[in-house]
Amino acid sequence: MDTPLDRLTEQFRRLPGIGIKTARKLAYYIVQQPPEQVNAFVEAIRHAKETMRFCSICCNLSAQDPCPICSDSKRDRSTICVVETPQDVMAIERSGDYHGLYHVLHGALSPLDGIGVDDLRIKELLKRLSDTEVKEIIIATDPDVEGEATALYLARLLKTAGIRVTRIARGLPMGGDIEYADEATLAGAVANRQEM
Repeated sequence: MDTPLDRLTEQFRRLPGIGIKTARKLAYYIVQQPPEQVNAFVEAIRHAKETMRFCSICCNLSAQDPCPICSDSKRDRSTICVVETPQDVMAIERSGDYHGLYHVLHGALSPLDGIGVDDLRIKELLKRLSDTEVKEIIIATDPDVEGEATALYLARLLKTAGIRVTRIARGLPMGGDIEYADEATLAGAVANRQEM
């Protein structure tokens, strides 16, 4: 039997990272809330969907175009940090240490999943480079197989343009224990060591 609760559970289950138990828990939670809270939740979803768009410059999600980062005249326009997702932009911004611009690819190369060069926002990045005075591209893709493949592809592509291409360092997180770190993380930490 397909009840309204089952249909709501199924909609929550479609969200990334939400399994059936969590989806059911969220569905039960929603139906037990006062109507004004449910309406506010629905309106917040509708408003976000209607107002959020991709920045015409960096391809990040924003309620304005160009986005606040691209519009900020105080940002360092000689550096572009290339990331996979809008969430990556938010994570780097939280660090407070990067003051350049961004470019969001909206994914990573993954031939097994059918994601190739044309599925990413690489053409938009190349167009930006022809229109600006960019001196450095920082590649900040995930340190997984797809992220590494994307980083290598971009590095080869961009080096022919005569632009400095760097990759974010990898290593141990603050507060982490060396004995619990995996081999790849330790290898990255040693390879990317800095002078003290």
